[in-house]
Amino acid sequence: MKILIIEDEKELAQSIAEYLSEENYLCSFATNFREAIDKIENHEYDCIILDIMLPDGNGLEILKELKKQNKQDGVIIVSAKNAVDDRVNGLQLGADDYLTKPFHLSELMARVFSIIRRKQFENSNIIQQNELQIDLLSKTITVNREVVVLTKKEFDLLIYFVGNKNKVISKSTLAEHLSGDFADMLDNHDFVYAHVKNLKKKLYDAGCEHYLKTVYGTGYKWIN
Repeated sequence: MKILIIEDEKELAQSIAEYLSEENYLCSFATNFREAIDKIENHEYDCIILDIMLPDGNGLEILKELKKQNKQDGVIIVSAKNAVDDRVNGLQLGADDYLTKPFHLSELMARVFSIIRRKQFENSNIIQQNELQIDLLSKTITVNREVVVLTKKEFDLLIYFVGNKNKVISKSTLAEHLSGDFADMLDNHDFVYAHVKNLKKKLYDAGCEHYLKTVYGTGYKWIN
């Protein structure tokens, strides 16, 4: 899962990233308004953690830009200001949640998880598709009630495919999802093919139907 942290306090941003990374979230950073706008224009994120007090602009304008571009990224506003007007304006502009600094990282983590679950998986912790079951909280996969062991990358891919079921997803999109904003710096996307191949084999060997299809010349699609 990709997270964008828009925060000019570098130590706080790093602390958030380290905490989220322990749960396999892939974090990118923007430390000012201009950098944040560039990130959201060129990348997609599962959730954006947004400080509205930026050195060169107001974070509420970023919410307006997300709305203008019809982006579906989840947004949690974090701010040292506990002003009711800012909270109301932020939620009216499309933010999903609001946290006042200082906050516990565990609470932020819970809210990030809640937003992603609500947006992609209809607010459920358990995803069931016939013989396949995915437990989002314990990060376990079972096929016909037998546990399937996946790597972190394979699990992340599976969740991404299921969360975007019936959509064709290109290799470049998958590369960005797995590697973040550094995907453009890679010479090729062979690592995507390797992870997808391993994921398909593990699921099929466990008795799972071929839900993950290759769309030749384009990418992959998860069939529901």
